[in-house]
Amino acid sequence: MTEISVRLACADYARVMPLASGAVKPAGIDLSLTIGRGGSWPLRADLLRRATIATEFDGGESSMGAHLRRVETGDRSFVALPVFILRGFTMRDIYVRKDGPVRSPKDLIGKRLGLYNWFASGGIWYRHAQVAMGVPLESVEWHVGDIEIPGETQQAAQVAELPNHVRPAPAGRFLAEMLVAGEIDAMWSPPRPKLLDADKGPIVRLFPDFRAAETDYYRSTGIFPMMHIVVLRRSLWERAPWIARSLTDAFAAANGSFDASQRGFPDAFPWMEAELDKTADLLGSNPYGHGLTEANRKAVQAFINQALDAGIIGRSISVDEYFADFLQSQEKR
Repeated sequence: MTEISVRLACADYARVMPLASGAVKPAGIDLSLTIGRGGSWPLRADLLRRATIATEFDGGESSMGAHLRRVETGDRSFVALPVFILRGFTMRDIYVRKDGPVRSPKDLIGKRLGLYNWFASGGIWYRHAQVAMGVPLESVEWHVGDIEIPGETQQAAQVAELPNHVRPAPAGRFLAEMLVAGEIDAMWSPPRPKLLDADKGPIVRLFPDFRAAETDYYRSTGIFPMMHIVVLRRSLWERAPWIARSLTDAFAAANGSFDASQRGFPDAFPWMEAELDKTADLLGSNPYGHGLTEANRKAVQAFINQALDAGIIGRSISVDEYFADFLQSQEKR
């Protein structure tokens, strides 16, 4: 059988390297995987944009939130695969001023809180974590804008869509400098601010021991948040619906290959073997698993519900609707 050519783009995550190197190959597919380099945030943003806009790719890494909005509006140009290519806990990403008024989650109530993007997947999970720590969304004054670099969040293009209670940062201002200047009291940010210094400040984490905070979050919710998925252009998927399962299986195999290498040679840092055991004790043996497992369904539905609460979508959407095409492709096998 002639292999189908598929061109995807994603960041240079360690777990996709077995696919990028060719050590793992999807059945029936000649995969070309373009990846970022050096853990570059700007390069990842460019690859995510090109994955769904440029004709050079058949898809790739995409924001879960972006696809959720496509589903709501009836935009069927892309098919979502339950390949959760980016996951991460969030408590590490809330920052405060060292000499500021916020020392604990309850101190956030009534304060001015910065956010890098109202619509992004990370922003949705930040708000989910905030509610979990007992801080209602309506109890803070929201300010949305770039953290430290112009255009880093593409927020400017979305200002007109912000809810009435959410304020864009002043033109030319960055949330990090506003935090230092006392114009906001805290901020959620995926990239670490350049002025972060746990000892001297001026910016510090609200949760210095974020591992403990994130462990508590997982124990109370059972969720290991996922931010990005893999999508395929519908035009390609319609030619061969089976490629959805083949690619999902291949990304799962890449996960398995990566995990095996870390267990076999746990030398990326000195105490890695102990950390692997600790993580498995809490999250289980396959926390980065793909597919529509019960745990993944629970997390995706929580994500959708939080987006609904924030006004990002206007109606309830089920996990089956979100992945409707993928599920349909299973029926066609």
